[in-house]
Amino acid sequence: MDFNQYLVIAIFASTIMALIFTDKRPSSIFAASMLALIVGQQLNLNQVINNLTNQGLMTLILLLLVSNAVDKTSLIKRLGRTLITANYTQSYWRLFGLTFFSSALLNNTAVVASLIGPVKQNQHHSSSKLLIPLSYIAILGGTVTLIGTSTNLIVDSFLIEHGHEGFKFWDFTLYGMIAGLSCGLLIFIMSSWLPDIENKSNKYNHYFIEAKVAVDSELVGKSVEENHLRNLPELFLVEIIREKNLISPVSPDLIIQANDKLIFSGNVQNVGNLSHIKGLHLFAESNGLLRDNLTEVIISNRAQVIGYSLKAIGFRALFDAAVVAIRRDGESLSGKLGEIKLQAGDFLLLATGPDFNKRHNLAKNFFILSEKKMPAKLTPWQERITLGGFLTVVALAATSVLSLATGLVFFLALLVVSGVTNTNEVKNNLPINLILVIVGALSLATGLENTGVIDSLTEVLAPVMTNVSPFTALVGVYLLTLLLTEVVTNNAAAALMFPFAYGLAQVLNVDLMPFALAVAFAASASFISPYGYQTNLLVFSAVNYKLKHFVKMGLPVSICYSAIVLVLLKLTYPL
Repeated sequence: MDFNQYLVIAIFASTIMALIFTDKRPSSIFAASMLALIVGQQLNLNQVINNLTNQGLMTLILLLLVSNAVDKTSLIKRLGRTLITANYTQSYWRLFGLTFFSSALLNNTAVVASLIGPVKQNQHHSSSKLLIPLSYIAILGGTVTLIGTSTNLIVDSFLIEHGHEGFKFWDFTLYGMIAGLSCGLLIFIMSSWLPDIENKSNKYNHYFIEAKVAVDSELVGKSVEENHLRNLPELFLVEIIREKNLISPVSPDLIIQANDKLIFSGNVQNVGNLSHIKGLHLFAESNGLLRDNLTEVIISNRAQVIGYSLKAIGFRALFDAAVVAIRRDGESLSGKLGEIKLQAGDFLLLATGPDFNKRHNLAKNFFILSEKKMPAKLTPWQERITLGGFLTVVALAATSVLSLATGLVFFLALLVVSGVTNTNEVKNNLPINLILVIVGALSLATGLENTGVIDSLTEVLAPVMTNVSPFTALVGVYLLTLLLTEVVTNNAAAALMFPFAYGLAQVLNVDLMPFALAVAFAASASFISPYGYQTNLLVFSAVNYKLKHFVKMGLPVSICYSAIVLVLLKLTYPL
């Protein structure tokens, strides 16, 4: 081997060591590896640009951008409120069905992020009995289709880079469905092993929020329990004002009536979840001021509004703003939002009109603290466009009528034109870190191939592999990828292992596809460590789980999943 080969191997090995033994972001590590290859003259700028425009990478970026728009719809949030019942078995399988099949089409990290709140908020079961299953089920669901997880699309991008046509939409489905359903049953059987842990104390400041029930609301005529108003993430229904009567505490069997004022206390960042309930309106929403940016202010000690209620001073006309929520430190508020007498030091969350910043009375009354971002509510028409358009693109790609990338380009344009998203949002949501990981990994693979490292490896392995069956080699690739995904990240594991899987397939002169599938499935099989997969990290930080909880639950799941995938690969390919 010559100097260039040793240099590329050193950079490759350093990348793996940095991923395992440092806390640096994978994107930073891969970016440094790419720069080292360029400085060492093992890679040029044209090759980097070629990797950046890889079709699989473009498809992944488009899919993630579109997923952010789909996540704005109320579908997952509305279904999430109905998930948990008093019966654990029923709750588990409802959670399984929604999470598994949603993750097959949507970004599984986004699905888990949407469902953590309802699971933590449920009144029936300890959330620690459901959150690890939620993450595992999302991982399993992501393996069912090409678009279910970024890992599949990363391996697809490598296939295309090596002259292969890439995966078809349903290439993962047989393996993912059988492994997913089997592991789902196993997780349920082992559910008694899950710990019973008290939820972490909430760090947010509790705001006082009022919402009015419209005459045509879906809530009318049903109880608090039937409306799942106790399952709203980090929002608590503390009282109801009916005509002039205050109902507190609110019992689960209380029937909601039209014109009821529902008073919530909780995390104002989740106030958008109220807007997804049909016929439930915040005051600022009914005044046409509720947008995606809310302004937080504190009432000054010399404010003219002190001692008056919002209604008495005509707050809306005075400041061109509507109060979405109030917080008063050290005191619990009660009653109608508009009738609370304001005090110095009260925090107000305001939905502001176009003239708010021009009003001359702001400095006399408020200290403006910050702006809070709130997801904008989509209109029914926009919801239909978003969900219908996404399902149409998926259906066209699944039936090979239109390529996924082409469909996503037109769909993203439709989302911008219809106002579901905008160019600034698209720019802000670009997954820069993931792009750096994939382009860096593709560049490493390019360096390994250009310098002849893969060919040298082929020559060294050829005599050894003469007595090894292709299936044994496949199992070796799978296990190495599985080990790597538990200690680094799923995307990095897939990116680093594919070049070697490709080299082995060449040595053995066998079809590359089963090896590519093995890398994709193994890279997604992060069940034992809370750090290897984003969904695990989300639930790990949601309650006080320990590493041992993931090991105890994840090891049997990993063994079951791996055995099923490997046996199915053996049966479906002549290995």
